[in-house]
Amino acid sequence: MRYALMFALLLLAPGCDRIRQAVSPAAEPVPAAVPNAAPAPVPAAPRPPAAARTAEEFDTTSAEDRAAAAAAPDTAGEERLGTTIASLGSPTEPGFWLETPLVSAVRQGRAELAGGGASVNVELRPSGGAAGSGSQISLAAMRVLDVPLTDLPELVVFAE
Repeated sequence: MRYALMFALLLLAPGCDRIRQAVSPAAEPVPAAVPNAAPAPVPAAPRPPAAARTAEEFDTTSAEDRAAAAAAPDTAGEERLGTTIASLGSPTEPGFWLETPLVSAVRQGRAELAGGGASVNVELRPSGGAAGSGSQISLAAMRVLDVPLTDLPELVVFAE
């Protein structure tokens, strides 16, 4: 029995390494935000390839897409919706989005790290969860926020 357990662990070890690679922090720096730029619509990105295994392979957004998502918005017309704790959403779903119970319909918005700091322009999607439940954020958006993919960041959510 002991040998069977050790054999099973040896078989699982390569898969654990692939998971670690998929959630490793981004190697490519995110472009700096442009102050007072008009909020850009969230760019569409192609789906990742079926053979994707790393964060870089799953994140199909371009440098231009990331710069647009990181652009500082005109906050004059924004509505603060509240705060939420977010986990990494499906890495196979491309683009910049946040599924949250803070909205009941799809709309454009922004997620900002609580306490100030980085923000990202996202498509806000209803999660169907109860008020107070957590949210899920896209891989590309977490990379723009420069948050480790295994973290659960607290986000302040704004809608246009």
